Amino acid sequence: MTADERPTNEAGWAALPEWSTNVRMNDLEALMWRGERHPEFSSIVIVVEVLDSVPDWDRFRAAHEWGTAMVRRLRQRVVEPVIPVGPPAWVDDPNFDLDYHLRRTSLPQPAGIPQLLELAQLIGESPLDRGRPLWTGTLVGNLDGGRAAYILQCHHCLMDGAGAIQLFSNMHSNRADESPSKPIPPITSAAAVDPVTLALDDVAEHVRRAPRLALQSIEKLRDAIASPASALEFLGSMRRVLSPPAGTSPSPLLERQVGRAWRYGVLECSLDELKAAGRAAGGSVNDAYMAALLGGIRRYHQAQGIELGDIPVAMPLSIRRPDDPPGGNRFAGAFFAGPAGTDDPSERIAAIRGAVLSVREEPAIDVLGMLSPVLSRVPSGLLGLALGSAAPRVDLSGSNVPGLTADAYAAGARVDRMFVFGPLPGASMLAILVSYVGTCCIGINCDGAVFENTPVLWSCMQDGLDEVLELGRSHNQAQTCASSTGRFNRTRSVQPQREG
Repeated sequence: MTADERPTNEAGWAALPEWSTNVRMNDLEALMWRGERHPEFSSIVIVVEVLDSVPDWDRFRAAHEWGTAMVRRLRQRVVEPVIPVGPPAWVDDPNFDLDYHLRRTSLPQPAGIPQLLELAQLIGESPLDRGRPLWTGTLVGNLDGGRAAYILQCHHCLMDGAGAIQLFSNMHSNRADESPSKPIPPITSAAAVDPVTLALDDVAEHVRRAPRLALQSIEKLRDAIASPASALEFLGSMRRVLSPPAGTSPSPLLERQVGRAWRYGVLECSLDELKAAGRAAGGSVNDAYMAALLGGIRRYHQAQGIELGDIPVAMPLSIRRPDDPPGGNRFAGAFFAGPAGTDDPSERIAAIRGAVLSVREEPAIDVLGMLSPVLSRVPSGLLGLALGSAAPRVDLSGSNVPGLTADAYAAGARVDRMFVFGPLPGASMLAILVSYVGTCCIGINCDGAVFENTPVLWSCMQDGLDEVLELGRSHNQAQTCASSTGRFNRTRSVQPQREG
């Protein structure tokens, strides 16, 4: 299909004005926003798109002008109540300046992915201006092979992984040619909001809701007294969710952790191959992915003369429902024992499979979401202590986000890869897998104070992925051989017997 014959993205463009339209942050977003005043809880997310060519700058800028007009959130800033009695509000920025948020640069020489990641890492460690809309975009030229890249820096309170994919799938075009049928951005206006009014509105709302909330609390207490077994089960689940997973021992390298020495690396593989590896060991693509990460961490520690057992691992779980509005954040955190000491990758996958299935059934799986209405209203000076005690620190956090299934274009340039790098609150390493047109794009952010020898680390992580992928290849070869043998035997069985 030629570019002229490709369909446009009209349905996605029409949906853009509905992306993230809530006026106030939810409590989880407020927690991330207010907790970021402590550097170790930075919530900066980086998206790196590798483009097959350098897009025309005027067209690229015009696309951002149009897109930010379609998605109102991208032109809004955050306003805090004068006292944190309620969540912050999103308000239109009357001084929005696209030329502040959209930038362009070139690497000093035709550069590869390592040099691009160094730039992305530098942008990721740079704080956003909290008085402006919470994003910047940088077009990067002079990549080898005539390629370019786009680095989007945004705050996590804008969106989670699923929300980001919703935005990107709707924002991009499905073809290289310009699309004259793009919808006209809606004309919107909103009344100004000041911090004092926000606080007064929140106090009034609390007073109005107090009787109903008290009644609900009494009803919940009555239910707990009526069923002490279920109450004890929930309390036990809370203890398990908020404590380091039983039987785990953190890496001794964690003693070096400082939380802000970010280092970026990437892995990639075929999505079909990773699925096959999971199936070969009776697990899912996510189980195989986590097993590959743990295998890489195990190899790195062995190179340092350290033997690991089970280590504490975190994995965000989407709690987004089909009828939830697009955008925003809707996820919970799951903690489990990661079998980093298990040498056999198939056994590692099986162990992860059991652990993940078990933790998904925890009644208190969304306990952080339950606590966030209280935590998000804690004064900023105390919030760091509160966050530190609300969730265990982990050696690894791994996220898996289903991505785009068809080629996307940015102002005529085709997107070849899409990598996402998350922040490191409470983790030594955070890996995010985004599938893009059949390729698993794995972005890894690790604490350089923990993993000091990053060249060795990236080599070990690649080896960990390779050994898992080999499971699927060996399994497929065995099935092929078995199938061929079966066909041969069936063919032999119907051959006529020769007489004499």
